[in-house]
Amino acid sequence: MRKTLLTLCALFSFVITAFSQINTEQVMAIAKNALYFEDYVLSIQYFNQIIKAKPFWAEPYFYRGVAKLYLEDYKGAEEDCSSCIDRNPYIVSAYHCRGVARQNLKDYKGAVSDYDKALTFDPENRNYLINKAVAFQQSKDTVNAEKTFDFLVKTNPNYYNAYVSRGSFYGERKDTARAFTDLRKAISMDKTDPQVYATLATVYGQANKYKEALDNFNEAIKLDAKVAGYYINRAIVRYYLNDLRGTMADYDKVIEMEPRNAMALYNRGLLRMQVGDNNHAIEDFDKVLQQENDNYFAYYNRGTLRAQTGNFRGAIADFTKVINKYPDFLPAYSERAEARKKSGDMKGSEKDFWTVVNLNKQADKIRQQKRREQQKEQQKEQLADDKDKVRKQSDKDMNKFKSLLVADETETEAPKYSNETRGRVQDKNIDVQLENLFVLTYYEKGGNVKPKTYFNSALDKFNQQYKLPHKLLLTNDEASLDEDQVKEHFKTVDELSKQIEQNPNDAKVYFARSIEFLLMQDFNNAIEDLNRAIKLDPGFMLAYYNRAVVRYKQLKIKLSEENKGESELAETFSVTNLKQAKKPVSEAVAGKSNIQLEYDMILHDFDYVTAKLPKFIWAYFNRANIRCMHKDYRAALADYDTAIRLEPDFAEAFFNRGLVNLYLNENEKSVEDLSKAGELGIPGAYNVIKRIK
Repeated sequence: MRKTLLTLCALFSFVITAFSQINTEQVMAIAKNALYFEDYVLSIQYFNQIIKAKPFWAEPYFYRGVAKLYLEDYKGAEEDCSSCIDRNPYIVSAYHCRGVARQNLKDYKGAVSDYDKALTFDPENRNYLINKAVAFQQSKDTVNAEKTFDFLVKTNPNYYNAYVSRGSFYGERKDTARAFTDLRKAISMDKTDPQVYATLATVYGQANKYKEALDNFNEAIKLDAKVAGYYINRAIVRYYLNDLRGTMADYDKVIEMEPRNAMALYNRGLLRMQVGDNNHAIEDFDKVLQQENDNYFAYYNRGTLRAQTGNFRGAIADFTKVINKYPDFLPAYSERAEARKKSGDMKGSEKDFWTVVNLNKQADKIRQQKRREQQKEQQKEQLADDKDKVRKQSDKDMNKFKSLLVADETETEAPKYSNETRGRVQDKNIDVQLENLFVLTYYEKGGNVKPKTYFNSALDKFNQQYKLPHKLLLTNDEASLDEDQVKEHFKTVDELSKQIEQNPNDAKVYFARSIEFLLMQDFNNAIEDLNRAIKLDPGFMLAYYNRAVVRYKQLKIKLSEENKGESELAETFSVTNLKQAKKPVSEAVAGKSNIQLEYDMILHDFDYVTAKLPKFIWAYFNRANIRCMHKDYRAALADYDTAIRLEPDFAEAFFNRGLVNLYLNENEKSVEDLSKAGELGIPGAYNVIKRIK
């Protein structure tokens, strides 16, 4: 690894005389870029180098801790935040970050201590308070949890999540009256958050009000149809309502979304078993056991099905697995005895039969002693009969082999760490963002439903003529690098730098290296290389295009550092606040000629690309987004119109145009555009339509 680092002189602007003399300020800026754009693995590599060079600095430890927190390395995050605090005990965010790490490590006492320390600097901070309340809740300290929730609501009476969290807390305590009050208050503040409806549905379910629970799960799914958990929970509610067809449909949907969801597969197997679809039920239990080879409920049920379908050898193997784990479970002996008999193993069958007889005799006295107690509890059991329909994951009572599986009542999830260092707005219940600019890069995120892949002859021709390390893509959903990719691209920078030394007049090599710098969030060096590429080849349109995008990324960070960053830009299209007058960004940056100049340079590059490549739809789309930042909505609409005219299935353009029309009070046009965007593959468009209504 050290050898790799030492070859990156161009990338990090190292002072050649010594490793310890790297330009730490520049590397810190690049590291923060990576953190801002959620490229956590890459950011850690940069922070590592700063810490090696200047181990007495506090900030790099904090930022590295944040990156580790988002990567769910909670122990590493805790250690880094402690190192930061040791060096500078006045970095308040370090206490917050360490508190969240400790909360995830189940060190609730330590988490509360950190939140208390942060609250000494900012006593009414809602993030610190809500995390502290949840930490008390997780540690079963309900008295202090309630006190903290109450103080949170008192000091932040308009904070939506305060009511959601306290309502969930009351629901967990089975205090349904107060849970309903808080959750309904939350809904009155924002009727568009699916999670609050799901929480309300859960509380209704705990109160055995399944019809009301179903209605609220339906509403949650209308608002966000991509959360598998909503379908799993609705399936249980439908099962209580004896809607087997609806229950099956929900499990089918979950498995369509998450083919390896063991809970959905297990429950669907039970339902298929119940309706006599034995072969498909066996397939479901097969898939469960591929993931959970210690699921003895699945072995038993599959054994029963195998016996019914004539696979006696397989059935015997499954029942034997269960018996080895649960030697007192009589049904497994009975089933195995029958399977052995049908397979011709009379001796084995007889042995199992007598085992059942003897175990029954031993259990008979215990049954007689318990009979009187059972009679006393008969009424309670009758009232709880519905609950016997399900079994929690932690319940290993083999007698519940016919019960549907539900998740345990797990500890409340700790709120995610939110802080000013992360670029994306976290409160997605409020902010609806424009679809991002399209950038030329190598990687895009996978796994999500995506709109169509758009073809462009200029890019296709470039990929065919110039063999870059990877195929160049146009995407607005960039993927961050993993550790192996970071190493690969560090090495590629070194190789391209050597090529430039040998031939400093090849524009394509500069362009290729600019892609590497962009991947590693080194925007200054990326722009320098793009400038060189354009100087050597003034007709290099892809270089102009990407230079505008990189400058846009730089501008976002600059505005964020000046507290006029992405959160403000996203609020431009906040559906909750869409009709409120807002100070235009152009006014906010008035008098700041350097920022205004950067806007102008970005627009100039896109202007040049559209002039030379009039069918390059992404330049129109990106320019429209920049014009939205400037509140030049009419010009933005014109660009979105052009992009859609050139590509009638341009989903992202329909989505963004829909938001602009909404801002301009053109609600009918907005709904029409958003509906088309949803049809073309942007599910979030339906959520916005719901909010408009």
